[in-house]
Amino acid sequence: MLRNGSAQFFRQLVRHQSTDASLILERSINRVQLLGRVGQDPVMRQVEGRNPVTIFSMATNEMWRSGDVETSPAGDVSQKTTWHRVSIFKPGLRDVAYQYVKKGSRVLVEGKLDYGEYVDKNNVRRQATTIIADNIVFLSDNIRERDQ
Repeated sequence: MLRNGSAQFFRQLVRHQSTDASLILERSINRVQLLGRVGQDPVMRQVEGRNPVTIFSMATNEMWRSGDVETSPAGDVSQKTTWHRVSIFKPGLRDVAYQYVKKGSRVLVEGKLDYGEYVDKNNVRRQATTIIADNIVFLSDNIRERDQ
């Protein structure tokens, strides 16, 4: 009788927890990895009462051949460049990026996507997508320094 009562209580407890939406925790992932070149030297900004942030732009490229590759392997190559805004709030990384990231550097940025809104100079509400970086891997020196 006691075992049967304990089992019934346990089943009710599990059933209650599984149907209560506030108790169900579900994992999700917001991860981004970008490999590309820096488009501008970083800037550091600070709004009063907030921690500073280092910001730079980064370009990634996508290339493809147009036409049928089987019949004409020398088809036209097309390229699309996508620009990304990278923001770094993490104190140590923020300072290293500000000091060492330079226009033309090839870097791997790891972080998460963030969507936000701001009001521009003309008082128009705009949407912005930003990569919040939590790691940067320096893959090469500045492209201009390498070519000289």
